[in-house]
Amino acid sequence: MAIEVAAIAASGATSTVVGLAVTEAWTQVRTRLTHLFSRRRSQGAAIDDDEQLRAAIEQLAASLQSDSTHAVGDSADQLRRRLRHSLRQGSETARELVDLLGEMGGLEDEPSSGSSNSQGEATPSADSVISYHVPEALRRQGPPSQVPALRHRFINRSDELAVLNGQLDRETDPAHVDVRVLAGPPGVGKSALAHYWAHARQTRERFADGRLYVDFAALRSHADAGADVTEAVGHCLRSLGVTDALLPPSLGERTALFRDRTADLRVLLVLDDVSSPAQVRALIPNGPGSAVLATSTSKLGELSLDGAHPLPLEPLTETAGLLLLADRCGQERVAADPQAAKSVVSLCSGLPVALHVAAARLVNDPHLTLGALATELADEGRRLSALSVGGESPVSAVFDSAYRQLPADMAHGYRLLGWIPGPTFDAATAAAALGSDLESAQVLLDVLDDMSLLELTEERRYRFHGLVRLHARDRASAEERFDTRLAVTERVLTHYLTLTALADHSIRADRLRVADLLAFTAGQPDPFAAQNGPRPLDWLEAERANIMAVLRAADEPSLHTLGWQLAECFTVLFLHHRHLGDWQESLELGARYAAAAVSPAAEARLRSLLSRPLMDTGEHDRAHQELTTAISCVEIADDPVLHASVLEFFGRCWDHFDPDQAVAAYRRSMELNTQGGEPRGAAIAAFFLGRAQGTRGDHDQALSTLRKARTDLLSLSAPDHRMAARATAALGHALDNLGRTSEAVPTLREAAQTLKQLEAYAYEAEALLDLLSIAERPGADRSTLRDDLTRAVTIHAEMGSPLAESLRERLQSLERPSTRTD
Repeated sequence: MAIEVAAIAASGATSTVVGLAVTEAWTQVRTRLTHLFSRRRSQGAAIDDDEQLRAAIEQLAASLQSDSTHAVGDSADQLRRRLRHSLRQGSETARELVDLLGEMGGLEDEPSSGSSNSQGEATPSADSVISYHVPEALRRQGPPSQVPALRHRFINRSDELAVLNGQLDRETDPAHVDVRVLAGPPGVGKSALAHYWAHARQTRERFADGRLYVDFAALRSHADAGADVTEAVGHCLRSLGVTDALLPPSLGERTALFRDRTADLRVLLVLDDVSSPAQVRALIPNGPGSAVLATSTSKLGELSLDGAHPLPLEPLTETAGLLLLADRCGQERVAADPQAAKSVVSLCSGLPVALHVAAARLVNDPHLTLGALATELADEGRRLSALSVGGESPVSAVFDSAYRQLPADMAHGYRLLGWIPGPTFDAATAAAALGSDLESAQVLLDVLDDMSLLELTEERRYRFHGLVRLHARDRASAEERFDTRLAVTERVLTHYLTLTALADHSIRADRLRVADLLAFTAGQPDPFAAQNGPRPLDWLEAERANIMAVLRAADEPSLHTLGWQLAECFTVLFLHHRHLGDWQESLELGARYAAAAVSPAAEARLRSLLSRPLMDTGEHDRAHQELTTAISCVEIADDPVLHASVLEFFGRCWDHFDPDQAVAAYRRSMELNTQGGEPRGAAIAAFFLGRAQGTRGDHDQALSTLRKARTDLLSLSAPDHRMAARATAALGHALDNLGRTSEAVPTLREAAQTLKQLEAYAYEAEALLDLLSIAERPGADRSTLRDDLTRAVTIHAEMGSPLAESLRERLQSLERPSTRTD
């Protein structure tokens, strides 16, 4: 248990430094720390170790004065690891430092993040459930720079780097886009080489318009083939400024827009873990001098037809492997037994991922010799099957050997973490999976990170290398009870349901929901209501891949109810950000789970919601089928408000091909909402009814209906200003259709100003375009034409709209001097 004790002491001391460094006591603490290091130096203590401890403390204190949460986290991690290493080495300075900080910060008196029940068993606190993190990259300005940075010093690969640099040195063909494929076995270092080269100064300067990054391993799902490609192109378009509102639904349209957007840019795309040529072809930019660097375990030979050049990556040579091993565990260890070091490199087959784990074992266990490690690795019977070639794979032995060094409780935790759905997780999600408190989970994560069994991402989340996750699951299948996996999934599902429900409620409390989760979330701290909490949509966006994975994992009878509840509240993200593939899949899963759980109300709600992404992708027949099934379900549920909602969705479907049916559906929806005491639902149905009446040519009726809808939306106990402003814009349009232009103009102006204040810029632009249409008529007032057109150009350009260019041409034409002669 020495590893765990050292880890807890280091974690507590680090937390104390963070707390004291922002108080008036910090001056006194620094004085006492200076005396401590001076006295230890005079007593002949190990100077190098003391200096590293002192430097780590000073770096953490300096980072606390910056605005970067990443800098604070990295500095705290460095101090914690330095302390843990020194404590394991028996450092008296480190022990005195922990004692001193405990005395200064009340380390011994800090309350535990968990509690105990009447039997004395640990139970997770609220903090172990609620956690969130929104990556800074979501708000970054300027050219995209998305390629993850390396966390270790890069070793060798000089030949491959020379090839990659050679493409920058040669004269660029004006029409040429360089495509390279780094291919090789798992763990050979393809991603590390791609990331290192992308961050080199010469590369950054060459691709000044941005360096985009797509990890296809994270995108891969159970969706239909090609869904990951569609989402990858969508991600790149968003990174280049295209808003979700203007993101085309189909892969072909997205690819065409991507080529258009990159036509005048010089960008680099790094595509990790590509599994098919189509994933690369869709993301080849049009800009001269641009480049694509893809990594894959496959050679992707078909891409040679597209002009791609393969760059095979072989395992490290013995010399390069020895350099890596010495860099990670120390030159002295390697020099002391060079023959054993060569054996370790050979037994790891020169795979960097295996050498990292081997070096971590040597660092964490000073009594382990290279000779003993080489002897352990020589046993081929325990090598990971995923890397087997003819039944043999040395990486398995490395993972198993590292796993055997874990104490029993940490080995148990390692196995359970392997069952977390989703590509990444934070400490609170890990605590939920383990059924533990947050501090215990963090200790486990720190140890696994140190041993290279987990990777800490730049967003300060954790992820397993795919092979390590497979190893953890293999061990769990062999050593855990048969029902443990289901219990882990249920705890993680409950964790995400709690947070997603809080985010959903924060965005709009009175939105129609079948699941009543207020009691479920009662007593939980709401991070979205905190003063410095994240925007709920940002958190949902950051967790989207993980929530989708959790939904897929909920396909167990005992989890179906929690599963459909998560699908229902998760849809709030897609009402704002149109990730059509994920939206459709989440609702399909939710509807199936609701049917299996025999919840007709939930099935009706989810199938009616499902019609939205289906209509957006042009699948109107299937949308109609889902709505027909929803009507059958809602008749069984006998809920008038839910029935009204389903009819509203039916009206939107009929808008496309039967206006009379649409009008009838909206009218019935209004009636049922009124009967059910749902004024917001009735007002929204009236808004859609008014627009449908206008489309049908009934402009007088449309005007009356829209006025009432706006009044009702503003009269709600929590007024819906956004929908009311949309109704105002529709009113202006209806007034203009009736020839009442003098009334239409101020109405549209009011709508545009309100929508701008509400940051509903796409709807503001719609109102401005109506104003422009009026102002450009013969004899109309043109005093605001230039300002309105300039604003419309700005909005559409920022959204990446295809209308931006034509609007810009209209503005330029307006500003040209007149050439008329009398």
